[in-house]
Amino acid sequence: MMDRDREEATMRVRAVGADALLLEVDDPAGWFAELCRRRDNGELAVLDIVPGARTVLLDGVDDPAGVAAAVRTWRPDPVAVASGPLVEIAVTFDGPDLADVARLWGVEPEAVVDRLVRTEFHAAFCGFAPGFAYLAGLPEGLAVPRLGTPRTKVEAGSVGLADRYAGIYPTPSPGGWRLVGHTDVRLFDHTRTPPALLSPGTRVRFVATDSTVDPVDAGVDVVESAP
Repeated sequence: MMDRDREEATMRVRAVGADALLLEVDDPAGWFAELCRRRDNGELAVLDIVPGARTVLLDGVDDPAGVAAAVRTWRPDPVAVASGPLVEIAVTFDGPDLADVARLWGVEPEAVVDRLVRTEFHAAFCGFAPGFAYLAGLPEGLAVPRLGTPRTKVEAGSVGLADRYAGIYPTPSPGGWRLVGHTDVRLFDHTRTPPALLSPGTRVRFVATDSTVDPVDAGVDVVESAP
């Protein structure tokens, strides 16, 4: 009984319509990697796998009952890491909230920049706006709160932090993330395939530049393809 209670506490499977399942899980990144692996191995017939902050959606499932039963017997690898392409993004760290983030972290602004460029982030899930990826990689101890009062307009390309995530605004919009820099990267382009530069599983590194340097290829470089 205790094992079943623990299983139900860590994962719930809910039907969504006629051909989709929503998994409520504690480790969506781990489950996303595990489900993609099983799909690639032919063990999971599903059209799309969409991670969220606490969920993973399986869309286009031919046999929802059978898949739900199978998923309940699976477990993600606790040390699984993102295996998507590695994208390097040139960032000018001149954001208006850089000093505030440094204060919250108890370090100098230069140390914030150093930590961000040394961290390999991965796109945990996407949302908020087309092309906006929530980039995970910072430890819980470096989580920062959103602004008490969101800005009415944040420029496209602004690089911000909120909670344990980093993110880049793809278009001008209101926003409450703490802005630490900006980039010329185009996060979403409907003429590109796929339109979004950063999809779940993509690994991301920030490369520090300054405003007097023109970024190469609009500030983005895919330096390593997925295995």
